[in-house]
Amino acid sequence: MGSRAPGAAVNRGARITLNDPDYVFYLPVAEQAALRDEPALGGTRQLTSEDENAFVRFAGEAPEADIDEAFVELDHWLVFGTFVDGRLVAAASMYPWEGTRLADLGVITLPDYRGRGLGGATVRAISAHAIAMGYEPQYRCQRDNAPSVALATSAGFTRFGEWEVIVRTGKTP
Repeated sequence: MGSRAPGAAVNRGARITLNDPDYVFYLPVAEQAALRDEPALGGTRQLTSEDENAFVRFAGEAPEADIDEAFVELDHWLVFGTFVDGRLVAAASMYPWEGTRLADLGVITLPDYRGRGLGGATVRAISAHAIAMGYEPQYRCQRDNAPSVALATSAGFTRFGEWEVIVRTGKTP
């Protein structure tokens, strides 16, 4: 059974779940051009299956709510991380929307490493790689997640709009 997003409302009569609205962000063309020439922060690189131990440790140290909300997985289509003193402290992953060139991303930074620009550097590096592959990075987060909104903005993303998801919770009559 799937879990419901925090704050989601369920209408049992209609058997649908309305999830809290997300903000949707995109990278403007000028920002995409800047990324092409920007070197990645030292310690930031693409992750592979060889990074499994570092990623498992990272996921074990990250707050459970962050793991649930950000949906960052080592087996996603594209994964980047930032290491400090050999320790993975920020990770971002992407997966393309089926039939499109949009690539949705999530990011997690360990609490002790927040506010240092590491999450933003990870987001910029993964976004640059996706753009080089012909994809359009998309950043989504819940409207009440002020730190994630700030990270999107600091990474060069611009708010495009809001998205509210309706999920059926049972069979229709």
